[in-house]
Amino acid sequence: MIRILFFLLASFLTFSVSAQNTARWLRYPSISPDGTTIAFGYMGHLYRVSSTGGNATAITTGDAHDMRPVWSNDGKMLAFASDRHGNFDIYTMQTMGGSATRITFNTADDYPYDFTADNSKVLFGSGREAPAKSVRFPSARLFQNLYVVPIAGGRPELLSAAGAEEAHYSKDGSQVVFQDRKGYEDPWRKHHTSAVTRDIWMYDIKKDIYEQLSNFKGENREPVFSADGSSVFYLNEKDSTQNLYKMNLASRKEQQLTNFTNFPVRHLSIANDGTLAFTWKGDIYTLKEGSQPQKLKVAVMDDAGFAATENMDINTVTEFAVSPNDKEIAFVNRGEVFVTGVDDSRTKRVTTTAAQERMVSWSPDGKTLLFSGERDGSWNVYKVTLDRPDEDYFYASTVLNTAVIVGGDEEQFQAKFSPDAEKIAYIKERNILVVMDLKSGKKTIILPEGHNYSYSDGDWNFEWSPDSQYIMADDQGGYFFSTNTAIIKADGTGEIVHPVNGGFGEENAKWALGGKMMTYESSREGRKSLANQGSAENDIYGVFFDQEAYDKYELSKEEFELLTDREKKHKEEE
Repeated sequence: MIRILFFLLASFLTFSVSAQNTARWLRYPSISPDGTTIAFGYMGHLYRVSSTGGNATAITTGDAHDMRPVWSNDGKMLAFASDRHGNFDIYTMQTMGGSATRITFNTADDYPYDFTADNSKVLFGSGREAPAKSVRFPSARLFQNLYVVPIAGGRPELLSAAGAEEAHYSKDGSQVVFQDRKGYEDPWRKHHTSAVTRDIWMYDIKKDIYEQLSNFKGENREPVFSADGSSVFYLNEKDSTQNLYKMNLASRKEQQLTNFTNFPVRHLSIANDGTLAFTWKGDIYTLKEGSQPQKLKVAVMDDAGFAATENMDINTVTEFAVSPNDKEIAFVNRGEVFVTGVDDSRTKRVTTTAAQERMVSWSPDGKTLLFSGERDGSWNVYKVTLDRPDEDYFYASTVLNTAVIVGGDEEQFQAKFSPDAEKIAYIKERNILVVMDLKSGKKTIILPEGHNYSYSDGDWNFEWSPDSQYIMADDQGGYFFSTNTAIIKADGTGEIVHPVNGGFGEENAKWALGGKMMTYESSREGRKSLANQGSAENDIYGVFFDQEAYDKYELSKEEFELLTDREKKHKEEE
């Protein structure tokens, strides 16, 4: 009986330790050429584990973010990306660990994809400027090009300027398969079918010929050659979830190999024996063709991937909003909302979640704080209020109440109170402007879909008029680079009015003179290229909505003398 009890206790302790150290949300698994080992990223560091799972061993340590490990074809070396000198550069090291050698030094981020067939060079992608006639568009922000660099470092050589990512060589090194990049889009976005969704291409290096392999009008990603070079494995969303597919290069016949739902398969790699490795929902899986995917149980038994708790200065504030009484400042730091006093040194942390929060704004009386949070699978608008009547300031509060004010499956964020505090306006699904009456809950679309194209949070803006009757909003009018300012009635009636509608657009528009004037920035006199390339001088202009206000608008002699000759000329013409 004692022996049985001891055995059960030992089993329980073993299970508990294993459960506590089971690693989740592993990234970029790379299976070794012999199929026995997988290198992966976890908590900003690199680890190696058996391809059947088990306890993982740390390969890198330190404060840097290390990711994207790639094996050499002989299994003796790893290439990986690290930001230990600022941006991501490429390093090489022995597969068992040791000192790393930095082999790229450009200010653009560099990411390794593969080794050349003879293991002498690393194939990598970079957004650095490419002086090639074949480059699709001279923009490091939009396109990555393919380069090779010696494993010990040296001058990188341009392999392709066609806008390529996630590239891999065939076994003999004569061909490269890759996903293209036609323009900017969030690489983690799911289910979109825009003009910039990725396709799979094959590049014959000797013949300098490109051939498109995929034809699905959605995402096609992360291709790798099969072990014998007769097929390509890749990921796409044909069945509404990104899954693993195989394409025979001779017949172009496709076969679906996995049937996961609700979450995309990512980070595909392959061994010489055909074993595939990838992630789904943060776990590593392996797959041998004809079998079912096998989930690996991976345990991290050391603390190399866990940063020690430390006090940090708040020096990465990404946005802030001053309260109407000028006594408090709400700000976002590392994805959390804080409120600090202006004349008081106290700071209150408002949110403590695994989700990210952004876009803070105050109610007119300063008693309510709005923010946007990515919780429950979508962006929602939340309000925070003081719980105790005897407390006047957020930064000195003891209890705060947080509640959803605009929720649902749709993306809804960037909310702002009207000056009369009776309504809020917010952006829905990135390009729709909505006004909600707080008393009735009625929602009115005042700027419909199709006017703006949004690629990043907060990349277009709107402002309430002082009388709460109108909203001034950015309006691209369906164009990509140019933004004009629209004035819209907050109740949704009437037409959308563009008071300027200039060919060079209006930016950063603001209400002035109590709503009788609009100020904005424009580059129309700044010699800006008509191709929208390069920087240009911006000047500030004003538009009057009221004749009386225009007539009363005068510059003092001192102010007039400060104007440039060009601005004087404009004033005299007016």
